[in-house]
Amino acid sequence: MNRNPMIEKLLLYIEENLDKDLTLDSLAKELSYSKFYIARTFLEDTGITLYKYIQGRRLSEAARKLVETEKPIAWIAYEACYNSQQAFTLAFRKAYLCSPQIYRKNKVFYPKQSSLVIKQNMSGYRGREIKGRAAA
Repeated sequence: MNRNPMIEKLLLYIEENLDKDLTLDSLAKELSYSKFYIARTFLEDTGITLYKYIQGRRLSEAARKLVETEKPIAWIAYEACYNSQQAFTLAFRKAYLCSPQIYRKNKVFYPKQSSLVIKQNMSGYRGREIKGRAAA
């Protein structure tokens, strides 16, 4: 699948910085593109908004941490860039249809938002394998 090089850079940057404040303004500044161009092109290329993609990736990483670690849920919420455990729990419940506590007890990880970037080889942005369209 051929992607816009800007989208490739954006996806890689997002994956490497999921724990940081990823606003449209900060991404536009980092990549030196218009925020309007980034938002429009991302939606056209992936089928979802940039905000939904980032939120979904953060929730999927949080779900993985719930199953694979013993970190407190409040700390996982903080790492997923939520201001409170309550806000995290509401978003998590909406995405996974259960609370983080129940998800952890089930001990089965399944991502709701797959990464669009799987790996990067030594030759840079070319050669990256793309898993497919993002889950809604």
